[in-house]
Amino acid sequence: MAIYAYKGLDKTGKEIKSSVNAESLTTAKSKIRSSGVMLIEISEQKSQNKNSSSGSGLSFGQTVSIQDLSLMTRQLATLIKAKIQIVEAFSALVDQTDNQKLKIILAEIKQKVNEGSSLAKALSDYPKVFDNVYVNMVEAGESSGTLQVVLLKLADFTEAQVKLKNKVKGAMTYPIIMIGVGSLMMGIIFIFVIPKITKIFDTMKKELPIQTQICIWISEFLKGYWWAVILAVIFGSMFFKKYITSKKGKFKWDKLLLKLPVIGELVMMVNVSRFCSTLATLLNSGVPIMAALKIVKNLIGNVHMQNAVEEARVNVSEGASLSAPLARSGLFPTMVTHMMTLGEKAGELEDMLLIISENYEDQVEGKLNGLTSVLEPIMLVGMGIAVAFIIFSVVVPMMELNSIN
Repeated sequence: MAIYAYKGLDKTGKEIKSSVNAESLTTAKSKIRSSGVMLIEISEQKSQNKNSSSGSGLSFGQTVSIQDLSLMTRQLATLIKAKIQIVEAFSALVDQTDNQKLKIILAEIKQKVNEGSSLAKALSDYPKVFDNVYVNMVEAGESSGTLQVVLLKLADFTEAQVKLKNKVKGAMTYPIIMIGVGSLMMGIIFIFVIPKITKIFDTMKKELPIQTQICIWISEFLKGYWWAVILAVIFGSMFFKKYITSKKGKFKWDKLLLKLPVIGELVMMVNVSRFCSTLATLLNSGVPIMAALKIVKNLIGNVHMQNAVEEARVNVSEGASLSAPLARSGLFPTMVTHMMTLGEKAGELEDMLLIISENYEDQVEGKLNGLTSVLEPIMLVGMGIAVAFIIFSVVVPMMELNSIN
């Protein structure tokens, strides 16, 4: 089944634009005409993924939000749990989805699965919508026969991502506004105010203080090369993003994140909570521990903590404990590994993991609030120092000029 976008006229002569699902172009035209629309234009819609070679692409700016993805995932899990075949499930999703881009992608996935492709392989053709974590979890669910369980966990995971992202946005809104407004005000002062004051200093026959010379140099540089500063920020951000997504860059960046005060502890808490809650859910759902650990490993965002989980998976495959290699890594808190050890010995690992997860979810929220309370005074002190530097750079020469007069 494909998606066809069309333009036509209704019975009143009003132009309408819409789309229809159909097995072929002929069927699509028949559906449109039967609804009383005089067809003017029709074309098959194709997503702009790496395999697209024909048809109309999606319009620029259309995106699949994480909320759309979470809702679609939960609907798919419900349909599969109800013993509906996966191809029929995707047919239902295509009809239910409002997001046009996601609708087209789901139709293409359905076609690929119908032609014999695995679901994970079909999803991997759309990396901008379904990331590696999503694809790897689906692959593990297909291989272990627990696809519905994995999809439900994926829906929970994506919803948790939305909540965490909103919490982080809320915590960072004030500092970002402070930085933006402060940078704008500093830019105005250096580009428009300092040059006018500099003309007064030119009347002095005395050498200016070093802080005043620095202030004038910054002003002249920004006035002449403000465009270079903007380009440097843009390209610097692009290079940084590309670097931290490379294998070598991610390894170093993730290591640095774990060492940063406050932020490092927050990264650790988020990943520990995600590890424990997901592993507990999968084990309680009957997923074998080896498959569960593979899924959980892909959910962890920090590569060093991923390596620790992989070592634990190897340890378990050899008949040893899960908690020992996690404790040796030094990346999981002692309390966490100790509670896991007690859970393994008592045969209640799943319950212990849920307790750890709930505890760390509360700690993450508290840490985010603490991060906000720490950043606010830092921003104020930083802006105060910048303003003081400008004032002393201007006031000292002005006082010397008055004494000369």
